[in-house]
Amino acid sequence: MSCSTRLKTSLGMRSDLSAHEVLNNNDAMCEVLLLLPPETIYQLILVSKRWLQIISSPYFRHTYLTKWKPTFQLIGFFVCSSMYLGRRKDGVRRPRAEPSLPLLSTSSIGDEIESSGVLKKLGYYIDSSNGLLLCGRHPKAYYLWDFSTQKQQQLPRPRVHFDELCMSLVTEDCPDKGFSYKVIRAECVGFTANSTKVRVETFSSKTTTWSYSELTCPEPVSLSSWTPGRVINGVVYWHATGGKIAIYDSNSEEKRVDVVKLPKTYDYDEQVLGETADGCLQYGWSTKSVMEVWKLGGIDNVLKWNLLFKLNFKAMWRKNPTEATRFNARTKETQLLAFLNQKSDSVYIRCDTHIFIYDRETQRVEVVQYQGRKSTFVWEFCKVVPYFRRTWPSSPLFENSSMTIDTPPQCNASSAGTN
Repeated sequence: MSCSTRLKTSLGMRSDLSAHEVLNNNDAMCEVLLLLPPETIYQLILVSKRWLQIISSPYFRHTYLTKWKPTFQLIGFFVCSSMYLGRRKDGVRRPRAEPSLPLLSTSSIGDEIESSGVLKKLGYYIDSSNGLLLCGRHPKAYYLWDFSTQKQQQLPRPRVHFDELCMSLVTEDCPDKGFSYKVIRAECVGFTANSTKVRVETFSSKTTTWSYSELTCPEPVSLSSWTPGRVINGVVYWHATGGKIAIYDSNSEEKRVDVVKLPKTYDYDEQVLGETADGCLQYGWSTKSVMEVWKLGGIDNVLKWNLLFKLNFKAMWRKNPTEATRFNARTKETQLLAFLNQKSDSVYIRCDTHIFIYDRETQRVEVVQYQGRKSTFVWEFCKVVPYFRRTWPSSPLFENSSMTIDTPPQCNASSAGTN
């Protein structure tokens, strides 16, 4: 059976429908494009504006990502130092020689971002999601920067002042409403006694305003200030004191925070959060000699940690003698750095100023080449977080100075939802 015949059969089209008619019919084009793999579909946005509009439409995006698993491209690593965020007048000042938003670029895209000078205008790194950057100079100005349009948008100034806080960026991609986001500021108090409420302020791109609310918690809780959290399907996971994780569902009408204890003890040098391939929270910690990775699962509404794997760093380097010798890894401390996006079998680790990726299936260690000023910061006092973008064409988030979202024409529901 020829390709054209298979297409006609799968699309239920008339046998006399010409190729020209197919290419000029949005419904038919949607069906054809849904059959193409991600590495091909992404290149087709350059064919014409009409193809870009079809591929970028919210409904097609949603349907396609349901059929094909999305992939993520590593742009580089941002170096985050909380010493300058929300600092008091007598606090530590950033040296002029140290950039406020250092990027260790691992790609040509990262090189272009760094050379453009845009990072100098955004303040300090706070969070990122699907390539969208949340940066700012607490407490006066917060910015969102959209990679796809190379534009920045300053958010309205928050109404409530928090001395210490943690922040998260939540992005949503609805099939009928397109792309939207929320920025959540949560207050961090320095004590846990009787603190069963968490004050939060949320900015929504749908309302373009900040809204204040108080979240209730079944037990006293104190969030860890300026500690990177994790957002999975609208659920925010924050580090809390006492070796706990605070869980807040930003889409739920019930304003509450749940708390889960971290597995085992928690007083380790490195602790990171990530997302597994099946959309669960994963937690990793490391000492000088060992690393453990855990997954948070739920059965009958009861959350439980399950150990995914444990890694001895000395044994790891013995199985990778070439890299161990090249980077003198046996004589230097190794530590967990970060997780890959939606992956459980690979992690980023660090040894001295070198970043590696470890694959659990092959037990191989490979160095990650990066460009950047590794000598301008002290690794031990900074968080180094990977910056990914989803390899998918999206419509511009910002249009001129408006907070509205540009939603291109979309396929009919009947055509996009049949495959």
